[in-house]
Amino acid sequence: MTPKRIDRSLELPSKTSLPFFFLHMNERGHKNVVTTFRDHLRKLDPHMDNILLKSHSKIMVRKKLTDLMSNRRRHYYGIECNINDLERIVALNSLSAMENFISERNEVVSETSVLKGLMAAYDGDDEGFTYAFYVDLINVIKGTQALSGIYDEEAPAQNGINDAETTRMRSDHLDKLALRCRTSMAKYPNGLIESVIANRLGNRKRILSALDGGEEDWWDYRWQRKNTIRSSAILSKLIDLTEEESNAIELAVGNHIPFGITPYYVSLMDKGTSRTNDHAVRAQVIPKEHYLKQVLSSMATKDKSELDFMKEGVTSPVALVTRRYPMIAIMKPYNSCAQICVYCQRNWEIRDVDIDQPTIDDRTVDTAIEWFSEHPMVSEVLLTGGDPLLLGDKILTQLIKRFSEIDHITRIRIGTRIPVVLPMRFTESLLTILERAHNPPKQELCIVTHVEHPYEITPEFVTAIQSIRKRGMAAYNQQVFTFENSRRFETAALRDLLKRAGVDPYYTFNTKGKEETQWFRVPIARLLQERKEEARLLPGLTRTDEPVFNIPALGKNHLRAWQHHDMIMITPEGERVYEFHPWEKNIVTAPTYVHRDVPLMDYLDRMQSVGENPSDYWSIWYYF
Repeated sequence: MTPKRIDRSLELPSKTSLPFFFLHMNERGHKNVVTTFRDHLRKLDPHMDNILLKSHSKIMVRKKLTDLMSNRRRHYYGIECNINDLERIVALNSLSAMENFISERNEVVSETSVLKGLMAAYDGDDEGFTYAFYVDLINVIKGTQALSGIYDEEAPAQNGINDAETTRMRSDHLDKLALRCRTSMAKYPNGLIESVIANRLGNRKRILSALDGGEEDWWDYRWQRKNTIRSSAILSKLIDLTEEESNAIELAVGNHIPFGITPYYVSLMDKGTSRTNDHAVRAQVIPKEHYLKQVLSSMATKDKSELDFMKEGVTSPVALVTRRYPMIAIMKPYNSCAQICVYCQRNWEIRDVDIDQPTIDDRTVDTAIEWFSEHPMVSEVLLTGGDPLLLGDKILTQLIKRFSEIDHITRIRIGTRIPVVLPMRFTESLLTILERAHNPPKQELCIVTHVEHPYEITPEFVTAIQSIRKRGMAAYNQQVFTFENSRRFETAALRDLLKRAGVDPYYTFNTKGKEETQWFRVPIARLLQERKEEARLLPGLTRTDEPVFNIPALGKNHLRAWQHHDMIMITPEGERVYEFHPWEKNIVTAPTYVHRDVPLMDYLDRMQSVGENPSDYWSIWYYF
């Protein structure tokens, strides 16, 4: 049965409006939700409405919906289909999603059922299906009708004609897209703006005065570490804290949950609590009470292996070593950091910030290095932890030297956040240690850092990066895509600034499903949307990073395309359920991984709460 071309007044006409069904929901009680869903489905898709209205058997509903989707697919592939080509592609993708939703196999794998939610809207037997579920579902159904509405303008036609007017129109159109991108990126202040630099100079003077330090002290990384802020009482003397922030810090400190912020990083925070500009900086290190309570609950009820969310223990051939890929392995010689990132995936094993070096005995280190020397297929080592650049120069010299003397190690990669939180650590002594192991093409040493937001990029950061680059070493960035950097073009602004500062964007990580980090998480659809609609407008060398989802025990999965994952279901809470395919796919057999994502409507509600217009994210429903 072909899709019925309904009255255009029944759908929302453009991106300036919110998604179909969204505007009509002033109250989100169950009765209002299912009634509104049913009313709109009847107008939008009379054929589906008729199936649900007249079929009371789940077996029969599944069969009839399968036939309906199959008929629509045949229509879109037929020569008589005259729908816009790009809208047709959206329709086919939406059909694939709906076919996944009504799959009996996917119900078993996901342990939930969209079909049950569809039927519940008609029989009222189950009130567990939420507003977020029905909004997502109605938009997917809308997509199957080729009524997504995401295309409200058209690029100038070229048609292969060498015509001056056509060429000019195309160029003007590209100017329009570039202006939109630049205007949007300009909304996000960075640490290289003169007014921000001046404000932070004032912050530095205030911090030095409060900590009884001088200008020379500021540039001494040992002074910075010794004066790391570890309580709300001290931090509140340097910046204004909300009551929630103060309570959270004290809860962390009182329960020995690692917490600490370098004076330098505190200077990147605005003194007031408006969080207009420094929201990402504060959120990086000041925990939420919800996060802390979840951590404490996990620590009380789970053993250490259960706290290892990424399952590094099952991929660790010897202590300190993690291996998930054929030619690279991780070594963790240091188990603390200059300061603690709230959402750290290794929070279960990271020790508290401390001027004294956390102890990892020499024999354990020796065994780990011996393991690398005995495995010639591993040609690259990633030194991480913790932050290995906090090791003393003498220890670091010996560690790097020993790896550089292993013939089959062709690259030493150092994972560090030091350029962002303690850039003064890049002394001549440290740079010399790193440079000694950089001997291309025989062996390369490179730095992989972790910048989250343009507000973290400062003149000090650029100086540190350039000191690395001028000695021939490369620098890369791994960004975690969180709520704090997921507004339209916010990450694009970071990519652009990073590249100009001398850092190549490398990975953008989707935040994973640890319960305690729920506050940071962003839907996978939003990262897919960002990659296609924002990063794609930037020059190629600026958008060199790869969006990935890091699967526990298995490793990174690319998020670009369907061949890497399937969106198989929506839970009653509105969580999209993904089945990720392992990187070994098409090479060897390996298990898939099922993941429940953040409900799209919950994310858009949060965006609206921070002043964003949800309609600006209109197309998010059609990223699967």
